[in-house]
Amino acid sequence: MKTLIETIARSLVDHPHDVQVTEKQREQTIVYQLSVHPDDTGKVIGKQGKIAKALRTVVNAAGATKGKRIYIDIN
Repeated sequence: MKTLIETIARSLVDHPHDVQVTEKQREQTIVYQLSVHPDDTGKVIGKQGKIAKALRTVVNAAGATKGKRIYIDIN
């Protein structure tokens, strides 16, 4: 899942080497924290959050078999 988020984020930004994803697992949730270069934050979020919402939808669909809720925080 971490590599999926990194791959998608790197294809969206101008500074792909600054993309970092960290994972924190809790009882019923997994939280992925996506960090990008400050200039690329808007590209990952998109207008009205559409790209961030699409990224979250793809990750939730891919992680549906794990039985846990998946969240993505964009820093």
